[in-house]
Amino acid sequence: MLEGRKVNFRVRERADIDWLTECFNNLEFRGEYDPVTPQKSRTERLKDFDNPSQLSILTEAGRFMIEKKDGTKIGTIAHWLVLPNRWMEIGYHLIPSERGKGYGTEATQLIVDYLFLSRTIDRIQAITDERNKASQRVLEKAGFQKEGTIRKSGYVKRAWTNAYLYSILREEWKQPRILTQTRTLTSENRKQLPS
Repeated sequence: MLEGRKVNFRVRERADIDWLTECFNNLEFRGEYDPVTPQKSRTERLKDFDNPSQLSILTEAGRFMIEKKDGTKIGTIAHWLVLPNRWMEIGYHLIPSERGKGYGTEATQLIVDYLFLSRTIDRIQAITDERNKASQRVLEKAGFQKEGTIRKSGYVKRAWTNAYLYSILREEWKQPRILTQTRTLTSENRKQLPS
């Protein structure tokens, strides 16, 4: 478990499948800027959990639950390796009722601390729809800089949309901002950690 001031991360577990299925099949959770695409059923998610794909292992993907200090699940955050450059990219979702309370910013700062402390990488990036001002504020508060526009990067609600590319470099990060403690993982979630 990774502990911050307001939120904790823990590796996704089998017991989270129902919550994840319900959330990702809810358009409000995914947000107005995500493409409307078919999502996985509970059965498909269980199959993926029980048989992690080789792709996830090769790309060093990590998926965490975001929880408040009382253990309430409020979202997810993930990271994956961008090959061949060995950059990490991150993505996150929070349930609508918990947005705008600082949890997204802290979760982003926490994943940045974790990745720079645990990986030999020099860059973490994130991509956000150009209309998603809330996500842009989260990234900027977490120390990311906007690098530019990715034109026609997504197709949302029958229209092409542009996105902004954000990044933070190791030399801009310098030291942990949020990560306060790590705890021993259970045997079930330890096997889910990327190598």
